[in-house]
Amino acid sequence: MAKNIEPKLRKIGDYLKLEDETIFTIPEYQRAYSWGIDNCDKLWQDINDFVESDSKDRYFFGTIIINCQDNDTKYGLIDGQQRTTTFLLLLKALLVRINVAIGKTANDEDSASLCRGLQERRRRIMGILYKAETEDISDKPDFQKDSQICRRPLILENHSINERYKSELKTILQAVDYIEAESNVIKIKYKQKDNRYTNFFRNYKFFYEKICGLSDSELNSITKSITDNCEVIEIKSWQVEQAITMFNSLNSDGLPLYDSDIISARLYAEAEKAGNEQDFSRLWKRLNNEISEIEDLGIGDMNSVLMQYMYYIRTVNNEIISPTGSINVTTPGLRRYFTEVNKNPVNHPIDMCGGMLHLVKVWKKISEYPATRVLLKFNENSKLFLASYFFRFADEDFSEALFDTVLKSMLRLFAVLELVDIGYSSKYFKTFLFGMEVKLADKSISPETIKRDFDDHIRSNWSEDAIKAAAKDYDGNALVYLNEYLFAKENGMEFQLGSKYDIEHIMPYSGNNRQEIRTDAEIESEEEFAATVNKLGNKILLEEKINRSIGNEWFRTKVSTKLENKTGYIDSKYPIAGALVSKYGKQGKAYWKKQDIAAATEKASARIAAFIFDS
Repeated sequence: MAKNIEPKLRKIGDYLKLEDETIFTIPEYQRAYSWGIDNCDKLWQDINDFVESDSKDRYFFGTIIINCQDNDTKYGLIDGQQRTTTFLLLLKALLVRINVAIGKTANDEDSASLCRGLQERRRRIMGILYKAETEDISDKPDFQKDSQICRRPLILENHSINERYKSELKTILQAVDYIEAESNVIKIKYKQKDNRYTNFFRNYKFFYEKICGLSDSELNSITKSITDNCEVIEIKSWQVEQAITMFNSLNSDGLPLYDSDIISARLYAEAEKAGNEQDFSRLWKRLNNEISEIEDLGIGDMNSVLMQYMYYIRTVNNEIISPTGSINVTTPGLRRYFTEVNKNPVNHPIDMCGGMLHLVKVWKKISEYPATRVLLKFNENSKLFLASYFFRFADEDFSEALFDTVLKSMLRLFAVLELVDIGYSSKYFKTFLFGMEVKLADKSISPETIKRDFDDHIRSNWSEDAIKAAAKDYDGNALVYLNEYLFAKENGMEFQLGSKYDIEHIMPYSGNNRQEIRTDAEIESEEEFAATVNKLGNKILLEEKINRSIGNEWFRTKVSTKLENKTGYIDSKYPIAGALVSKYGKQGKAYWKKQDIAAATEKASARIAAFIFDS
């Protein structure tokens, strides 16, 4: 007979003190350790405020939900892994500082009671972290004996397929002192200062530095308060689905529960039921690794991929078509959709994970295409509809040519959205795209037919002259990328967005010499300057290192000198910067005047309008 849920109010020290054969585990579907310095700072401040208040009450740190497994020898942390991990790091930092304090405590009578207190705290923490018996722990730190105790197996095993740095907690807890931990923890490549450390060590370091600022008396007091005067409600469950249901409704760790956390828990539970949890774990880990790569490209995270998959599933199931045949643009939340509205995908975790993995693979491939890079500078919703097109193709069965027509059609519509006063949620955009998604997902409908529908929609709702006029008044940034891309196409030039770039104002919008530059440009007033400086014709793309070096230089300096001279467009690979060098670079005293900005804006507006209307 299944046991009932068992809630119990427990001191932190008692909650963390496990029996000999018992360990905490972080289940495969749990999120990675994600607490940062802000979370730790709040925790530390809360503890300090509580200690300073001298309250006789206990301080409450929320609810922990545990799934008991293997004859209650494994405590799966369903909710509470962030706090539990952080408490272990905090206790380790306290232990290291206590060891130093005991070594420095004087032998006089006045210090004897403080020393006994610190020794008691030392035994308490070592008993928690390493399950060491009191008689095995020396009164004073002994490097050799302490080292042997610290090498004992961890009381927490991390099985999360989302955690990249599983060994890090072990490295910190098994180090005898701070220096040993710092020398052995992971240093992330290409990161600087504290950013090169994982969350585990950054948080440990934060606590250690805070604790080093305490007096020995304060150290003794705060350690006792943490272990004996702070509490959690420990809720034990003996059914994983029951525990996950509670996890779904409770969030006591100070971090939001992402939809992906809930859905991954459900997926794992279903895989476990079917006996293929190992296959699912491998696939989910692979998916996480792939998603981390598209995150670096600015394409999306786990939640955004889940949202794209939901849009696709709703489309192929005809869930966006109402009984009357109209388009229903009301979209349920991710969590509600996969756990209430349509549980079928979650009931087939391997298939669902494979579908999401396919999405990510295609994103990785098409992210190299210039049109994709430009499209991603526009409204985020473009991804939701474009992704449904991906399911037409096998993982490797595609090329730029297969995507070019659809990418450009999508780019034209979202360029219109950038220029008109109508919002995305209107029938002209959201409703139209929901209807088009059916065709995007349908392999029997050709890209040319899809393009024709986009063309007809644009031409029937907007005029080319009106769009051109709007572009002439445009002062945003998204169309700067499109203009650069179209200029390159127009002139048979290569266009690659690169990784580090800025939007450059040819005529600077700030700087000490702005008045003189404005005079050179024949701009008479601040009002006219403000209306001119952000026009499309005055903005181009430029490599970050060049843009940062040229600052607010004169135009003639920008077009005639090289990067090695700390300024200039000459070394730029972007097409419009190169064209400016070709046209103005050899002029003795080149000027960039308001009529030049007006002419460049006119050309850019005409270029963009012609692209939008495919004219």
